[in-house]
Amino acid sequence: MNVELINPFIKASKDILQQMTNIPCEMGKIFMREGSFNGSEVMIFIGLTGELKGQVILGMKEEMAKKIVSNMMGGMEIIALDDIAKSAISELGNMILGNAATLIYNKGVTIDITPPTLLIGEKLSVSTNSKQTITVPLNTDYGIIELDIAIKE
Repeated sequence: MNVELINPFIKASKDILQQMTNIPCEMGKIFMREGSFNGSEVMIFIGLTGELKGQVILGMKEEMAKKIVSNMMGGMEIIALDDIAKSAISELGNMILGNAATLIYNKGVTIDITPPTLLIGEKLSVSTNSKQTITVPLNTDYGIIELDIAIKE
């Protein structure tokens, strides 16, 4: 998979997390997954259409999602992922992928994104349409956000 097309997803994730939540993150060691894999407690799925087809998944533990939403809402304590919190965390995924789509467009590749789909639960199993999924751990002071990129080639 072309690293030129992966870097915009990483840059957008780091930039939007910093801007919208004031949570800096550092990229961990990237690894590949083949086939299905175990998902996180909170997962935001966004599809890619156009010249790139596939899915991008942002996965995290529920406590991390609550911290992100809390920061998005000016520090208000989030006890549970209610409808407003779910909407906020989904919108974060939408902002990240929208930013990534713009960065990719600037490289001459036209893509569009689908509305986010949010899954919350334990022992989620994920299967994408791609043979391989690139996983980029984004390490924060509050936990890890896994950025899973599955692009069909």
